[in-house]
Amino acid sequence: MSGHSIVSSLRHDEQIFAERLERARQAMRAQGVDVALLSLGLDMPYLTGYNAMPLERLTMLVLPVNGDAVMVIPRLEAPRVQPMPNVFSLLPWNETDDPVVITAELVRNAAPSSRVIAVGDQMWARFLVDLMPLLPNTQYRRSVEVIGSLRMRKDSAEIEALRSAGSAVDKIAGDLQAGRIALVGRTEAQVSADLSARIIAQGHDVVNFAIVAAGENAASPHHHPGSRVIQPNEIVLCDFGGTMNGYCSDITRCVYTGEPSSEVAEAYAVLFEAEAAAVRAATVGTPCEEVDAVARRVITAAGFGEYFIHRTGHGIGLDAHEDPYIVSGNSLALEAGHAFSIEPGIYMPGKWGMRLEDIVVATIDGPDSMNHADHHLWSV
Repeated sequence: MSGHSIVSSLRHDEQIFAERLERARQAMRAQGVDVALLSLGLDMPYLTGYNAMPLERLTMLVLPVNGDAVMVIPRLEAPRVQPMPNVFSLLPWNETDDPVVITAELVRNAAPSSRVIAVGDQMWARFLVDLMPLLPNTQYRRSVEVIGSLRMRKDSAEIEALRSAGSAVDKIAGDLQAGRIALVGRTEAQVSADLSARIIAQGHDVVNFAIVAAGENAASPHHHPGSRVIQPNEIVLCDFGGTMNGYCSDITRCVYTGEPSSEVAEAYAVLFEAEAAAVRAATVGTPCEEVDAVARRVITAAGFGEYFIHRTGHGIGLDAHEDPYIVSGNSLALEAGHAFSIEPGIYMPGKWGMRLEDIVVATIDGPDSMNHADHHLWSV
């Protein structure tokens, strides 16, 4: 993620952020939280439109359950913030100031005695360690317990942003399947760089990842593309995505550089069925763990259960990985607006691997896929 603001044309309405702050305060009241402290990570841009740079200089949104939100920010960074006086005020600090002391004072003013604070998951430990002695009689919680449920439920503008990002990477997947992206004779790293350039050319602002894994390397789900040269007659797994107008894309498609063996073709047919079944199962009210189980049952019944080694999916939005997670043990029921990946995989160590992934949004009318690139295993 770059250090620039992620606010896009669809996000400039102050009312959007004012409403989100109010929903955050309602969640804080319901959970007995007095103050939320949000620094690095995407909770702050979700609420204010501003994405803090990962600096040694502290930027902190101080959000009291009762009272105005204040953004404590280094003075040299303040010009980067889109002013929204009806949403939050800016409190710039100078190089000789201690921003932790300033933050503590704001917290004490908002909650003078004992207090409960929700802290952003990605706040640097150095700042929290310095803050804790300044705020005795304080209980700390993770902000995801407050903000996470809000960010999970995407509104219509967010869903359209995900749809646009998904459509952009669909075009790249289509080029891959049509053989318009050269594979044989090139290294995985070269193809990864090609995919990355295409992600930007299709309108993304940032490339988040471009996994290219050939043959036996595809058995490693998060393989780092390297110097291995792609050969004829092997599977090539491509998992790529970026950030476009603040929202993420993520797609995985596999192709085969020749005619697939019967072993690979039969396994891919199982994967195809598992992914489609899990997408169909991703309806409002269905527990996340049941969607995972649907994909897993198909793969297990075909004898590949031990080779499906990760969860079926992860939430997506401002972050490439966020709540809700489509995994065994997560009993959370899907709600309208939840956005997540469906990406079962089969990985045969030392031989080959395969994964098939779409981004899906749960709606009252059923699962809505953000990706429509063909799902079959293409020979290229």
